[in-house]
Amino acid sequence: MTYVIALPCVDVKDRACVDECPVDCIYEGERMLYIHPDECVDCGACEPVCPVEAIYYEDDLPDEWEQYYNVNVEFFDEIGSPGGAAKVDAYDFDHPLVAVLPKQQ
Repeated sequence: MTYVIALPCVDVKDRACVDECPVDCIYEGERMLYIHPDECVDCGACEPVCPVEAIYYEDDLPDEWEQYYNVNVEFFDEIGSPGGAAKVDAYDFDHPLVAVLPKQQ
């Protein structure tokens, strides 16, 4: 199980969750942040600090955002597991579902 970042993060990317994450598993895409499912230790530190309530435990993800589980997983298909977000810069792409969304603000 893992935590998932959903639609409310798109075009916001507050990064409070990044600062709170003890294992550095939250990566930045062009329009949103993504939690690496294999690096997340399910501590839950990220969830309460998100100002837009975009982070959910996998089993608690609202039905209307259930596809964001796959969005978070599939974002890492090409890049694999870098071993910590601090080791890489923000990526200049997003999952295809996110990339085609209209501006959220």
